[in-house]
Amino acid sequence: MSTLKSVGIPDEVVMSKIYLIRDQKVMLDEDLAGLYGVETRRLNEQVKRNRERFPEDFMFTLTDEEFSYLMSQNATSSWGGRRKLPNAFTEHGVLMLSSVLNSPQSIEVNIQIMRIYIRIREMLLAHKDVFLRVEQVEKHLMKHDRKIELLFTYLSKFIEKEEEPRTEIGFKRKGK
Repeated sequence: MSTLKSVGIPDEVVMSKIYLIRDQKVMLDEDLAGLYGVETRRLNEQVKRNRERFPEDFMFTLTDEEFSYLMSQNATSSWGGRRKLPNAFTEHGVLMLSSVLNSPQSIEVNIQIMRIYIRIREMLLAHKDVFLRVEQVEKHLMKHDRKIELLFTYLSKFIEKEEEPRTEIGFKRKGK
């Protein structure tokens, strides 16, 4: 049985090709084609032939603005000279690509990508728990802050009252 490392693509390389666009983690057609060892044109041809397998929540074409922003974020961009805007594939779209690209390398790379998506999801869930705990502690501290502030308000009122001159109370003898 072959291993994922037989393809020779480090996980870090794959992870660096996952972008957050439209609040979704996506991979671009050109990056996927490079990982699968096929031409971008061939990958897009297969997608076009099987369009019913790629609804909009699986794949979408970037807008000019999204593409420009993405190019500006990647100083060493290799996308110069594209005639068409790239397609972005969500996790489900990447999974669907394995059914239209059926080479051994594309299958192995696809398995690797799916495992990376799972790891990312697990990391986000782990951090979500930490975030929720921090939020609870902050709320608890804010309640304490309010109580301490109230306590200082009462204390300052008592201090202000002590500064006022007191009138003597009690029995007074005549002549004194």
